[in-house]
Amino acid sequence: MFRLLGRALRTLYGVCALAVFFLLLITASVAAFVVPRLEWRRSLTHRLARVALAVLGLRVTATGLENLPEGSCVVAANHSSYIDGVVLTAILPPRFSFVIKREAADMPFVGLLLRRIGSEFVDRNDHGGRQRGARRVIRRAEQGHSLVFFPEGTFDEHVGLKRFHVGAFIAAVRGGMPIVPTVIHGARRAMPSHALLVRPGRIVVEILEPLPGPATIATPDWLRDETRRRILARLDEPDLAAGARAA
Repeated sequence: MFRLLGRALRTLYGVCALAVFFLLLITASVAAFVVPRLEWRRSLTHRLARVALAVLGLRVTATGLENLPEGSCVVAANHSSYIDGVVLTAILPPRFSFVIKREAADMPFVGLLLRRIGSEFVDRNDHGGRQRGARRVIRRAEQGHSLVFFPEGTFDEHVGLKRFHVGAFIAAVRGGMPIVPTVIHGARRAMPSHALLVRPGRIVVEILEPLPGPATIATPDWLRDETRRRILARLDEPDLAAGARAA
């Protein structure tokens, strides 16, 4: 009986927290629509993301923030949950632009908010759209904008690190920017694929040392493989790409 009562209370809390989260999302979208300057919109979204995570019962902490270069850079993180973007929005300085799959642009309120904070969208399902999106992202990198990528491109119910697409690393090379490998711990448990409610708990964002060094000449393929190796070494999940190669 007490177990059922506890489960019912957790569900009730989850529903209420989710309702407040969507209210904050609508607030952020409306504010982003009327606030005139990009840096103000990003700063506001950064603060509201922190509030939203607290409402959902998620204690988010970060280690290695000192590893973020003062200048522009490319953050590459593992992707395991719908809330990964919210977590990095709350943790990273507001100067970052997110590179996101095209489908997100059509989501109610979310799409508006993402566009107004300077996100870049890439169409993974259309070759021409993918090429146009890649060119836009590379131009942003060449202009010195700091970018956030989830190089796996997507996530699903399979636990583990998928293979990385090379786009983030081409952008880093073309922009002359270091790559900052970043590991998100606990987001999959908090809200796995197909979950409707967030499970309260702790999320840790681990920001690793950037690569390559200032004097290093690196290719996109080397950066992709080395970034993935470093993330995998810190992530308590299996290597799904290794399984695919073996098959």
